[in-house]
Amino acid sequence: MKILVVEDERKVGKFVENALGEQAYTVKHVTTCAAARDALAEAPYDAVVLDLGLPDGDGLELLREWRQAGFNEPVLILSARDAVEDRIRGLNLGADDYLPKPFSVDELVARVRSLLRRQTTGQRATVLEHRGVRLDLLSRVAERDGRPVELTTREFALLELFLQNPRRVLTRTLIAEKVWDASYDLETNLIDVYVRRLRQKFERPGGAPFIKTIRGTGYQLA
Repeated sequence: MKILVVEDERKVGKFVENALGEQAYTVKHVTTCAAARDALAEAPYDAVVLDLGLPDGDGLELLREWRQAGFNEPVLILSARDAVEDRIRGLNLGADDYLPKPFSVDELVARVRSLLRRQTTGQRATVLEHRGVRLDLLSRVAERDGRPVELTTREFALLELFLQNPRRVLTRTLIAEKVWDASYDLETNLIDVYVRRLRQKFERPGGAPFIKTIRGTGYQLA
């Protein structure tokens, strides 16, 4: 599993990176809001350990931005701000846990493991629905407004990815990794072709867009 550590104190960040790496997690450590945004745009992560006092912005605002964009993976706040008000605000903005500094490395690892276990053991929906589109993952049947729609295997996988992440901006890299299981040459128009097919099959004439293009980033299920 991949974990993003956002911590501007390099010694602390390296400490966290090493501790999680020893548990066989793949860890990337960044020190700024900008680098964290780039990291999430370039690849999917299963969890984030987030410091609040970053040199180019507030970690809480970064968290708010991620949640509004549809990033649903667990976020553990790691911060010297230990006031009750800060904890409440962080949890209200979408944090899954809050660990004040100084901290025990064993507790940090245990909390991250707990968040990831909670994420992976939750019951997975077998029917996905959004704006009249219904996808049955067991019977492999897609419908729009109650009428069946024929899909290829790749179209089905791409639609499933969008329906599992409504209103989240999906980068081209993430789509390539999840649907094609590889980071192929993103200069090709393969993803564009498949997105266009889904639009043709599921958009209503004269209706609102079904999948939005986010220029320079990827796509979003509207």
